[in-house]
Amino acid sequence: MRKLLYLSAFLVSLTQTISSLPTATAQTRTRLTYQPAPIDNPLKGLVPYQADVRNRFPHSLEFNYLSYSAIVKDFDSYDWNPIEQLLDDVSSRGHQAVIRIFLEYPNKSGVIPPFLVNSGLKVHRYLNTNTQPFPPAQVETPDYEDANLRKSLKNFIAAFGKKYDADPRLGFITAGLLGTWGEWHTYPREDLFASKTVQQEVMSAYEAAFQITPILLRYPASENDQQKAANGNRKFGYHDDSFAWATLHTGKQNEEWFYMTALNQAGQQAEAKWKTHPIGGEIRPEAWGIVFDEKPSEPQVQDFSRCVQATHVSWLMDSGMFEKKQSPDRIKRATDQVHKMGYEFHIPSATIDLTEPTKSDIATRSLKVSVEVENRGVAPFYYPWTTQFALIPTPEIPTPETTGPETNGTETTGTEKKPFKIFQGNGKLTGLLPSEPSREWRESFDIDGVPTGRYILAIRIPNTLKQGKPVRFANAEQDRDSPTWCSLGAVEIP
Repeated sequence: MRKLLYLSAFLVSLTQTISSLPTATAQTRTRLTYQPAPIDNPLKGLVPYQADVRNRFPHSLEFNYLSYSAIVKDFDSYDWNPIEQLLDDVSSRGHQAVIRIFLEYPNKSGVIPPFLVNSGLKVHRYLNTNTQPFPPAQVETPDYEDANLRKSLKNFIAAFGKKYDADPRLGFITAGLLGTWGEWHTYPREDLFASKTVQQEVMSAYEAAFQITPILLRYPASENDQQKAANGNRKFGYHDDSFAWATLHTGKQNEEWFYMTALNQAGQQAEAKWKTHPIGGEIRPEAWGIVFDEKPSEPQVQDFSRCVQATHVSWLMDSGMFEKKQSPDRIKRATDQVHKMGYEFHIPSATIDLTEPTKSDIATRSLKVSVEVENRGVAPFYYPWTTQFALIPTPEIPTPETTGPETNGTETTGTEKKPFKIFQGNGKLTGLLPSEPSREWRESFDIDGVPTGRYILAIRIPNTLKQGKPVRFANAEQDRDSPTWCSLGAVEIP
């Protein structure tokens, strides 16, 4: 009898021990296949001037200038309508804008606000001969040392940042405001350019006003630069506006201003800038279009691929590929080259772990996923966008109503499947450099209420611009089962 009691107690104890063990799991690891990512991924690639030219060459950004006088009406009075119209127009096409505001521009008058001229601002009018490939033109250069102008610039930048920092319609801002075209020089009248003190005031104002939207400066500059204020330790990226023409170091006299030469002279902080702040620019007008030819007709055109690798550039203004329909050969060569710009994120593998509670376990069902991601591009991603995951029904499962925090871009077209459930992830792309090992994103999702059946688990990085395209991965599985989503593997929900 005593043996039976001991045996009974042992069985009870064993049952309690089993019920407290971890829940049963079914883990699968899937290796995914590399395929070049779309060249119109957000915040990278070639950039046309503001217009609907989507039929010319794929792109995700559009650029335009705005004059200072169009916006600034008095020391603390602003008309934001020109910026609003620009941003609304560009975003209506699912694109983000790159903008620059200028105070002087060859062959344009009335750029300087009248209230500043009436308050005594001196304006220099002369023939600007540095307008190649266009003819010389008259330009109006303000006295940048004028106290009222400096006050106006600082007030405007503060108001500009307060209204537009982190606006999802904006991709990047080139600092502008100083120099011809807002390019921080008045060549050949270098004597008329802003002093280092004024440059520092403008840079400090931008740093204080913008915490999210990146600001880019035209020139890297060291402490020893004779005319430019040092900026290597400032929170700005750079834009090379003579790209593939005056980019690579040549060592020749009078070419010290070339981008890579200036970058090297600006020091290690400037050279490492691309790791934390974006690099953009403009393909030099003389190189428009022909830069993508096998043998450019202009001998000064520098090798585009070498320039991309050296600068870690993410985006470039270019009219050559957008002014008219280009030849198939030029389009193909441009597509191959533009693929190499900016970031390119590839998922080598994903591990999916379906955790099922035992009968005596009151825990909810969960889906755990581990995603390996690497950067095969030349630059990181500079915005803190976060991951989303989705369960996409397979063809044998009727598509139910989509649930989740966000459903943009998941409409069903024909036989395409839309996600059944969307989960918000925590993974970010920021800081993942091309030279670094892959990053691992780990997530766990509650799948209680998900009907029995076979699903595809997929991932994407949604754009903060509601109608903007998400970041798409360099995977053959991208868009395979549902538009905008990269499939990671199959999940059987019992």
